[in-house]
Amino acid sequence: MTLNIITAEGAPPAVGPYSHAVVNNGVSYISGCLALDENANFLGGDAAAQAAKALSNLELVLKASGASKTSVMKVVVFLTDMADFPAVNGVYTEFFGDYKPARSCVAVAQLPLGATVEIEAIASVIDPA
Repeated sequence: MTLNIITAEGAPPAVGPYSHAVVNNGVSYISGCLALDENANFLGGDAAAQAAKALSNLELVLKASGASKTSVMKVVVFLTDMADFPAVNGVYTEFFGDYKPARSCVAVAQLPLGATVEIEAIASVIDPA
């Protein structure tokens, strides 16, 4: 088994002992993305703004791992407040457009750095390296 550890250029560095993604057998397992800038500074904002930045960071990792938005098979959205679901859903819908990967949305008590939204994904690699 060969694991390809992914570090995405332009994406914020990991805020812990983990990789942006790991690719194995044509599948990219992408770590949770937060609303961080390229220096790992938390940007804050409302849930919609956090979701938009998290998805932007996710897209950088998708590209670095040889995947794309339309090769995402499964998404997990973590929210600290389910009242934010409609706002996050709107940003999510704009990001994915007509493409609808499988998805779960989970309420959690707390997220790193005081974030209210975290998004992770599993994607098929378009051109396995």
